[in-house]
Amino acid sequence: MSDTAPIVPEDHGLEPGQDNVQFMGLDIHNPVFAISGVLTVAFVIASLIFREAAAEALGGLRVWLTTTFDWVFMISANVFVLFCLVLIVTPLGNVRIGGKDATADYSYWGWFAMLFAAGMGIGLMFFGVLEPMYHFNNPPLGLAPPVVDGALVPEAVDEARRMGMAATIFHWGLHPWAIYAVVALSLALASYNLGLPLSVRSAFYPIFGESVRGWTGHIIDVLAVFATLFGLATSLGFGASQALAGLNDLYGVPNTDNMKVLLIVGITAVALGSVLAGLDAGVKRLSEINLFLALLLMVFVLVLGPTLTIVTGFFANSADYVMNLPVLANWIGREDDAFIHGWTTFYWAWWISWSPFVGMFIARVSRGRTVREFVTCVLIIPTIASIVWMTTFGGTAITQFLADGYAGVQDTVVAYVPELSLFRMLEPLPLFSITAPLGIIVVILFFVTSSDSGSLVIDTITAGGKVDAPVAQRIFWCTFEGLIAIALLLGGGLAALQAGAIATGFPFAILLLLMTYALFKALRSERQQQQ
Repeated sequence: MSDTAPIVPEDHGLEPGQDNVQFMGLDIHNPVFAISGVLTVAFVIASLIFREAAAEALGGLRVWLTTTFDWVFMISANVFVLFCLVLIVTPLGNVRIGGKDATADYSYWGWFAMLFAAGMGIGLMFFGVLEPMYHFNNPPLGLAPPVVDGALVPEAVDEARRMGMAATIFHWGLHPWAIYAVVALSLALASYNLGLPLSVRSAFYPIFGESVRGWTGHIIDVLAVFATLFGLATSLGFGASQALAGLNDLYGVPNTDNMKVLLIVGITAVALGSVLAGLDAGVKRLSEINLFLALLLMVFVLVLGPTLTIVTGFFANSADYVMNLPVLANWIGREDDAFIHGWTTFYWAWWISWSPFVGMFIARVSRGRTVREFVTCVLIIPTIASIVWMTTFGGTAITQFLADGYAGVQDTVVAYVPELSLFRMLEPLPLFSITAPLGIIVVILFFVTSSDSGSLVIDTITAGGKVDAPVAQRIFWCTFEGLIAIALLLGGGLAALQAGAIATGFPFAILLLLMTYALFKALRSERQQQQ
């Protein structure tokens, strides 16, 4: 396919579900469903039977990937950010998803609620307090630690606080949302402008043409399924650990592996109900409720916490993030390996493994937006929201430690009990008996919205792009998302969850670089046609 020819699929090209097989009431895309389903079941069974071996293998894989291929993740994430910024300021931003006469299917509020809840909700709850305090104690780039042998080092405090917030925002700002934007925009254009099925393989049509119908497309979709499954399992494992830690802290519920399994099973059952209700009745409604409760919790901390420090900190942290962005994004000549490998590389792999799920979900609800409007909303607005969130929660925890001498969050960092950091931050504030249960509810709802929207996406991929596949298939994938989270938690805990995300994120990073080039070709062709 030449670079100048318009990208128009052949009339006999991809149709949603045209290659599907009807089997026992299922409508599956052969061989994507078969390969993905068999390998998923095999992984769960093997991990549960050989727990110690699985934990050792996953731990070794995580270290090898993060130390050997850190440059792949760093380069990829930087490319996605630069590409998105180019789309905002060039004429390619004028292209409209769905054609020049298309109109938006959802209001801004409903659209933003769905993309944000699916994008990183559990992560914000899990790391929002922990990470700023952790980087404050262990600042990157070789800066001096502000606490030595339990005593503050005054001359190091301010620089560590500023770098701690900048490093946190770096992981939750432009880079993750640029990854999501590239995937979502690629899928949206392929589906709504080229008329291809809403499947990951369709995004590569500008490069591979009709060959995406064959094994090239099958391999792409299978990789997308596994990236999504393990990215989701990581988030679900974090959410279950945090929710159970809160229940143990408040009500004495035993914090055991068996209870984690029961909690994941229970929440997965709730997610199944949302999946069965569908996108508008289930996922959209829960996402809006979830966003409202999360905002309520944030406003509570903003008003009853160190309000002036939070408000001024937003502008200071934003400036620190922008100023430190180039050096944090550069991996050459760095000596802070623990930060790059333990945090940044893991995050980029996690976001990449999430990208098929979040990207396809955002694509489904983004018809009618221009590319400039789409990229701005998906890239800039969530970054601002993340800065507000991290400044409110993380900034409050640091202020409690420095100004009030409260070491509750500090202790969770030193002992590295990340799932308790949110509750330790809320404890000295008023109405702890109300806000702590609210925090648990928000975590659980983020768990549910991630699981149900992820199930819809995986089901769409394994059904050849059909968005109305039989209910039994959605039940299958929702159930095995929970089972993979259980297998990883029991087979190595949080480290195994991280290893799973990194292992599936690495091959998909290479695919996303190809997808970026395909998206550029599709946008250029579409702009010519819409003109």
